[in-house]
Amino acid sequence: MPIHDQSYRRYAGGRSTPGLAWTVIGTAGAMTFLRKRAFLGLLIFAWLPFLVRAVQVYVTTNFAQVAMFAPTPETFRQFLEHQDFFVFIITIYVGAGLIANDRRANALQIYLSKPLMRAEYIAGKAAVLFAFLLLITLVPALLLLLLQVLFAGSFAFVKANLFLFPAITVAALLQALVATFTMLALSSLSKSARYVGILYAGIVFFTSAIYGAMFAITGSSRLSWLSLTANLAQVIDVIFRLKPRYATPWPVSLIVILGLIVLSLSVLERRVRGVEVVT
Repeated sequence: MPIHDQSYRRYAGGRSTPGLAWTVIGTAGAMTFLRKRAFLGLLIFAWLPFLVRAVQVYVTTNFAQVAMFAPTPETFRQFLEHQDFFVFIITIYVGAGLIANDRRANALQIYLSKPLMRAEYIAGKAAVLFAFLLLITLVPALLLLLLQVLFAGSFAFVKANLFLFPAITVAALLQALVATFTMLALSSLSKSARYVGILYAGIVFFTSAIYGAMFAITGSSRLSWLSLTANLAQVIDVIFRLKPRYATPWPVSLIVILGLIVLSLSVLERRVRGVEVVT
């Protein structure tokens, strides 16, 4: 019987680029949801406001009789605001189980026992929710801006409102970042996706209710910083160069938002850990 040489030999396989492991997690997570018909239906439903606005842009740019309803910078701000409902639903649908399901299945030990950094794991999970949120906010809003140029046949509107492209981009990114990291932090605290979804909804509605109660008592909107949604609305109004709707200084709202993101990252840093095996 021949005896094969089992001495050391150089690895002849391919080498993966360091730092790209998160893309595998993100792609696999996104494909999991895209295979669900219910989720695809939700995405299609989330694009219906875009179709309504697209018809508005077409009609107002081609018929002078309704030119009074022509798009303005506030139109794009209103579109993103109308997408808040879908952002809320998709954040719960997609994000609640991103880490909670792994904790329930004890999959964190499997993930982090491989040559995978904790930051890559979190980035991969965040990419799933972040991408879907941009798909229903940033993408349709920019397409509306493009349609306005195409239907009007000129760049006059864009030239008169050059700030719109960066405003739409920054506003959508800020909205997606807050929802993504807040949900991931909550998902890392529990093994139940259902409980995480209820907890996220509770935070959103409870903070709004507290602000509503304080407004009813004081008659002033200076305490709008107590509400998560009010803080986002205040900052995004400023990004679109509109008059802030609340009396709270917008830097205060921005500080609260950034503080929430930092707090979420701190929670993730503590909760997403591998298990050290001592032999």
